[in-house]
This record gives sequence, C-alpha cells and structure tokens, in this order.
Amino acid sequence: MKIMKTYKIMFVAAGILSLSSCMNKLDLYPTNQFTEENYWTNSQKAQSFLNDAYHNMADAERYFYNEALSDNAVNLRGDVQGAASIASGVADAGHGRFSNEWFRRYQSIRNANMLLENIDKVPNMDEALKERMKAEARFIRAFAYFHLATWFGDVPLFNTVINFNDSKTISRSPHQQVISFVLSELDAIESTLPVQYPQNERGKITRGAVIGMKARVHLLESNWQQVIAETEKLITSTANGAYSLFPSYAGLFEEANEFNSEVIFDFQYVQPNVSYNTFFDIAPLSVGARLNSLAPTQELVDSYLMMNGKRITDPASGYNENEPYVNRDPRLTATVVYHGYQWQRPDGSFKTIYTRPGTDPVRDENGNAADEYRPGSSSSPTGYYFRKYYDLNSGTNFRSGLNLIIMRYADILLMYAEAKNELGQMTEEVWNKTIRAIRQRAGFTAAEALNFNAALSNAQIREIIRNERRTELVLESLRIFDIKRWRIAGQVLNGWVHGAKFGPASVDNGYLRVQQRVFDPAKHYLWPIPRQERNINPNLTQNPNW
Repeated sequence: MKIMKTYKIMFVAAGILSLSSCMNKLDLYPTNQFTEENYWTNSQKAQSFLNDAYHNMADAERYFYNEALSDNAVNLRGDVQGAASIASGVADAGHGRFSNEWFRRYQSIRNANMLLENIDKVPNMDEALKERMKAEARFIRAFAYFHLATWFGDVPLFNTVINFNDSKTISRSPHQQVISFVLSELDAIESTLPVQYPQNERGKITRGAVIGMKARVHLLESNWQQVIAETEKLITSTANGAYSLFPSYAGLFEEANEFNSEVIFDFQYVQPNVSYNTFFDIAPLSVGARLNSLAPTQELVDSYLMMNGKRITDPASGYNENEPYVNRDPRLTATVVYHGYQWQRPDGSFKTIYTRPGTDPVRDENGNAADEYRPGSSSSPTGYYFRKYYDLNSGTNFRSGLNLIIMRYADILLMYAEAKNELGQMTEEVWNKTIRAIRQRAGFTAAEALNFNAALSNAQIREIIRNERRTELVLESLRIFDIKRWRIAGQVLNGWVHGAKFGPASVDNGYLRVQQRVFDPAKHYLWPIPRQERNINPNLTQNPNW
C-alpha cells in the first residue's frame, strides 16, 4: 500500500494522546472536525485512519540512525535520534529520543485501539474487509508493544483506549507478559490476513509478515524451537507466501525492484506526498550532500570477508592492507563508500570518491586537494560513507521515495540458521539453504566460502552466522537488537570506534579514533522510562541504575 496521503485531523485526534505530557490535551478534540460519533461513517474513513496507523510505525531517520547505536556506524554531527549521546553513554532519562520512542509507540497503540473500538460503527461495511482491517490494526499494535518491550523492558500494557486519569495511574507490566500478549495477537490474526494483495494494495500486512514477526519476537527471546517452527512456514512451503532471495543484493535497494520476491514487509513511501531526504546528510559531499552525519566504522568494514570466505585477520585470507578493498565480499561495495569508490550518479556517469587526504586531483582555491576527508570539516569523520539505500531517482536534494525494508527473506533464512545451530542441528542441508544461498546471491564463488565445513564447532558456526547477519543486514535497523540479545554490548560498544587508516601510525596502528563509546551492562541494556512520563505517573517505576 503506497501511503498517498495522511489526514492531519487524525494525528490531532488520535495520535497526540498517549502516555506522555501531551495527555493533558485529551479535552482538545477538534469536535467540529472529528468525533467518535461523526467520523466512523464509511469504510473509506476507516481506511484513512488505518493509513495513519501504518504511517506511524516507522520513519527514515530512526530507521537509519539506529545503526549509530551499534558498532556499524557513528553519528558525530548533531545528536540525531539520540545516536551520539546514547552511544557515548551520556544520555539521561530526560533525553528526547527516549521520550519520542515512548510517545510514538504509544501513539501507534492508541490509534490501533481507537480503530478496533470504533470500526464496528461503520454502517454496511463488508465483514471480511472489516476483519482484515482489525487484524492489520492488531499487528500494528503488537509491533509497537514489541519495540517498547525490547527498548524499555517492563511497560504499561493495555488493549483499550484509556482515559487521562487511567494514564496517570497505570503501572508497568512485566516484559514477559507484554511479549506473551504480542505473540498471542500475532497468532490470532495469522489466518485472517491474506498471503498477498492486489497491486493497488501492495505493502499492507500479509500473513508472511505476521509469521516473520513472530519469528523475530521468538529470536529476541531466544526461543529457538519456535523460531524454527515459524521460519519453516516460509522456507518449506509457499502456502504463506512465495518468498525467495532476489538475484541482486544491490538491486534489492533500488526503487525499480520494490515489491520483489524477497521483501516480506516494508515501510511505504511515494514522492512527493510521503518521502525523506535522510541521505542528504549521509552521501559523500562531492556528489552533492550537505554534510555527513552517519558514517560507517572501520569495525564494520573489517567484518566483510575476503572472497575465499576468510576473515581479513586470517593469515591465509590474502588480505593486503595496501589494497584493503580488493577481493572482498561484494556486499562491501554495495554498502560502503571507501577511497577510490566509483559513485554512480543519476545520469549514469561515475564520480571517483577520494577520501585519503591529499589524493584528490581536484584542487581548491588555495591549491589544496579537495578530498572528502578533512579533519574538522563536514565530511565523513571515518573516511567512509554509506551507499546502500541511495536512491538513484532522488535527484540533487536526495529526496527519496524508496521503501524501507522492515523484513525480508534473507533475515528469515538467517534466523533459521541461527536457531538450528543453537540447538545443535546445523547440517550441510541447513547450511546450503541458508548461508550458502545468501553468499551465492552476494557474489561468492569460491568453494571455501560456500561449502559447509563439518569440522567447525558450534561456537565457530555461531560466529559465522552472526557475522553474516551483520554484513547482510547492515543499515536495516537490526544490528543494535542483535548486539543486545547476544549480550555482547559490553565488548563491542565500549572503547574507541575507528575510521580508515589516515591517522598517526603510533595511535591504534594508524586507524582514526572517531568516538569513544560507553556501555554499562548493569544499566544500558534497557533504556530508562522517560522522566516526563514518571513526572505524570508516579506508578511508573524506573529501570536499574537510571
């Protein structure tokens, strides 16, 4: 479903009221435009309301800048979506990212609850359509609760529209109770939703999206057998959707290939009504970007394998530090812009990106090389840029209508592989349908990279799968959740993160120090309950050490 427009009166009436400081506006419904009595008069209005609920599920800025909460990227210009202050450990309970996350998710929940409580008022509405729309709303509500429980742990749980007084007294429900509610909701709606929609309704929640979401919930809870059960519904049968890997990894993220066989659920955009220009602060400056606010780390670059399937730290890998981007996993070039990169412009021409200081043949008015990396400038602080998700149709202002993928088939395969390995069930058959298939699509051809090695231990395969998730799913807003569920944040989110090898040789072997991270395992695995929420409702307890 391409969301062509939204209705602002519904954001006022249905969206602004959540468990937040905005709750005191409950009595400010624009009654001349919207009331429960006069709104629910036809199915078109109900659909418009549901469209707004969809629209509130995700946004481009949060989607991209969640990457800087992980070890894949840094945000050093501004504090976009709290990425800089959270990563450096200085954010407190009053930070806007925490309150915004809380507000937006409860806004989604309220929207869903309002639709569920009012859609039966619509006269002469087709019953099948009504039940399907209810199921979509329940998915959106479950999606919101899942994210709340993942970020905050225990959170208030309710499935009706609550009033202002209730919002000031409600308590937090245990994490597991919230997760159980999410799973029960997804179970209840699975058979109601269609396997696919007509072309003019593409993008709505399908049965496959529900199954994939259940698998993701179980994954974050380490319920391995349930992960296998759900993913097998999409791997071993087409009854719930005919999904497969799209032939081109880079092509997955091009507008011409939207709605391809790999996409299970994505967040819909269409220009000019609903679009984003986030890449204006992500792309290289020399191709027209404004500044760089989200940059890949050297740690991410180092995670990409050599074409023989070996890590660059393996003496047998063939890695050459003087030619660090040669013979690497092709997904590196599809994702990261590095020194000497050939950036394709919208007109089909190419621009060489120079990030190593002093190497750009173009000179400025003072005779200095106009290369991308200049300390203290607005260029990338790491010497790298992101290429993945760049929309060739976005033009000079980088305004894009490219959909953002929330769930795709490669993730299903990786969840399945991880669960199988955690249960000691990794076999050549499982490997071939998951890791081998994903690597073949990426462009690997060497037998060493593709063939299953039965001599590897469970722990060694675990590291392979985890690294495969990192390089396959980078910039898809998933890495931070993986780091937390693996409980490795204390290792990978503490200390310096680095950029390219442009610095003094005496410091970290010449790799740029760009940000010092702080992650306290006794505190930071959960976000704090926002301060303003606790000011309104003293029954909301706080997470440990906040």
